[in-house]
Amino acid sequence: MGAVDAWCHVVERAEHDGVAVGGQHNINHVVRLTAEEAHALDRPKDERVVVRRRRAGVPPVVIRTWDDEPEILAALRGGGRPVPECLARFDDVAVHSYMEGTPLSRTSGDGEWSNERLIGAFAEALTDLARVPEQSLPARPGCWPKDGDSRGFLRTLLNRAEEQIRRVNWPAYGGLLASLGVPEDALRLYRSRAPKMTPRPFQLLHGDLHRGNVIVPPGGRLRLTLVDWELATYGDPLHDLAVHLVRMGYTPDQRGRAIDQWHKAMWNVRTEAVEGLDTDLGHYIDFERAQSVFPDVIRAAVSLDEQCGQSDLEAAATEVHRALEVASGPLRLRNVLTPSAIEPLLYRWRAARRGRDRGEAFSASIHWERDEGLDLPADFGPDQVEQALWAERVAPARHVFKGTAHLGTFVEVRGFGRVMVRRKVGTANPIEPRVLDEHKVLRAIEKSDARASAPRVLALGTSDLGDRFTIQSYAGHHRDRGGPQHPEHGLLPGEVIDLADQLCQLASTGIEVKLQDMDGLGFYPWLCRQLAFLVRELSPCAKQQAAFLGLPDERELEDRLLRHVVHGRRYGLLHGDLNPWNLVRREGRTGLTLIDWEMAMVGDPLYDLVRHIHLTPTTREVRGRMYARWSQGMPEEFTHGWAGDIPVYQGLEVVRSAYVDLERVVTRSGLDAPNVRRAVGSYTTTLRKALAWLEAAPQRPRPARVPARTLGT
Repeated sequence: MGAVDAWCHVVERAEHDGVAVGGQHNINHVVRLTAEEAHALDRPKDERVVVRRRRAGVPPVVIRTWDDEPEILAALRGGGRPVPECLARFDDVAVHSYMEGTPLSRTSGDGEWSNERLIGAFAEALTDLARVPEQSLPARPGCWPKDGDSRGFLRTLLNRAEEQIRRVNWPAYGGLLASLGVPEDALRLYRSRAPKMTPRPFQLLHGDLHRGNVIVPPGGRLRLTLVDWELATYGDPLHDLAVHLVRMGYTPDQRGRAIDQWHKAMWNVRTEAVEGLDTDLGHYIDFERAQSVFPDVIRAAVSLDEQCGQSDLEAAATEVHRALEVASGPLRLRNVLTPSAIEPLLYRWRAARRGRDRGEAFSASIHWERDEGLDLPADFGPDQVEQALWAERVAPARHVFKGTAHLGTFVEVRGFGRVMVRRKVGTANPIEPRVLDEHKVLRAIEKSDARASAPRVLALGTSDLGDRFTIQSYAGHHRDRGGPQHPEHGLLPGEVIDLADQLCQLASTGIEVKLQDMDGLGFYPWLCRQLAFLVRELSPCAKQQAAFLGLPDERELEDRLLRHVVHGRRYGLLHGDLNPWNLVRREGRTGLTLIDWEMAMVGDPLYDLVRHIHLTPTTREVRGRMYARWSQGMPEEFTHGWAGDIPVYQGLEVVRSAYVDLERVVTRSGLDAPNVRRAVGSYTTTLRKALAWLEAAPQRPRPARVPARTLGT
């Protein structure tokens, strides 16, 4: 038997009969050499070896600098610390010498591995790597930063995490990650914020130092043996310390001792390597937490196999929630979903994956129940609903939009076209009240003669895990693959006219919508009371901060608001929240579709117009044109005294924003929605205007002059 045949025989026998020790990236089989194998290989009889094979079919979730682990092991040999020797290698299999001792992951009790001696042994093992000569290591990739460029090294890590983890996994897992609130550009944006760092000399780094990759030698000696070098790299030694701290899960006290021991050991080996420890270690810990959200979510999702039950789903959702919470700081993720909100997202992803693996038709695993309060239209029956729900499960990330309270996914339904599937997945109750049912409002608009562009509501129901969904017709350019386009920087001239005309249609056309209960009040007093109720329900922290800033409590606020009066006018249907992201540019001609009708109400049409202008960037000229077009197109019973009432509604909306935006700033809720980010970004100006208006003496309603050049537009 030749050496090659002998090693092949060892590999075959090890994978069939050997003791398997599974890792995240490899499967290791331990086997003893037979007499015949030992003779052919000139090795000791009964010697134990480790046959390592990289796991097949596992998503790539680690950063690799070098693909050749044996080269790294060769560079480490003779350095004084024992490391495995690569005895043979094939395409995807390597045979390593067996390292005597006990894996730290198998030791019993925390006390055995977290005492002062062992923490010191970890520090010594990390700092010993500084002694490995650079010239003995494999060549680095061409993109590698210069020695000592710590900031460049952090950016390189972010680039490789983007290329080797996020990008390659996005086609399969991007839809799930986007629905969880992890945007496609999260790592790229993080890289753009990379901080300045103290230069430190580069060295060999293990890259994955945790309990599973450490062997405690026999005899009680604590000169640790490090194994699994496939994630080794060359760079800032603080990165290795950060990886170790994150992977070990130390208590705060243990973590402090580990840092102190590392500082002491490294000071004796390479003094300049400890420069900037206090400021820069946190940057590498943040990086570890940020990039880990991708492998942690992917592993949790993949763990949901065919036999998983409710307890498995709950465990996976809890793990995903933990990963999102940990990454939320460095990646600036907002509104991290609760485990209960994550469960249905994982469930639908798993069902879609299982169906694809089986080659099942969409209808094979779709279960839903129609809401009896809404009939399906003739052109969108149960089959189309099931198609939409199936397509939602397998939608790519670019078709998924996570807002403050909803997750929207646009999908294609055969024979019908694009639709939007919407689900409530917000982390908190909406700050502002909802008084009408959105689906009833949309169905009423559809049945009316109003020339207003709004989505059709197609279906309302409950799916497998009890979460409600709405399916609406798609609004936007069908040729755009990235989703609806919004006038976030302001309306075009034709859109100004179109929106004013639609508001006139909504108010003046007989749309049969039940009037909300206003307790016998007029519309403006009712709005004031609603705002007082909102202030009453603010979080304790927001209330405390409001008092500190000089904003009145709910009772005083209502009194101050009611000092102002508005003219009595006929009521009509209002959208209630015409911010730019609730306006979608239509395809084929200049115009807008009005979406997200959850804040619809019946009341004074002037309020809808003033609130839109408050929420949307507009110039003085655009405001004048819009007011003129609206007043000329609206019947007189809706416009009596309108111009003099504009300042009252303007003041009301500024005051509302002062409270609502403060709640969002304090609680960090809703900040993943672009309209919310824009609003809170200008909070200082909003607060100043609100306080000034609340202190100003009320004025009697009087007509306001419209610039002559805008008349007849």
